Amino acid sequence: MKSAGEWNAVRLVVNGNHVEHWLNGVKVVEYQLGSADWAARVAAGKFAPHARYGKNTSGHIGLQDHGDWVAYRNIQIRVLP
Repeated sequence: MKSAGEWNAVRLVVNGNHVEHWLNGVKVVEYQLGSADWAARVAAGKFAPHARYGKNTSGHIGLQDHGDWVAYRNIQIRVLP
């Protein structure tokens, strides 16, 4: 991550069930939605009580702040071919 006051560049790529998270040009995590590993991690985490977590294929996108001041800019959403 960059220092406070500088902008980070985030790229989230979802292609089918394959998901990649990129931060400042570096892939930081990738996973398969719905895989056994995914289900085990959800079951062990704070989202376990939410039966539909990670299962909707369309809907709203939520941006989180975790209680701190945050800013977003240049948000683009594209459908992959």
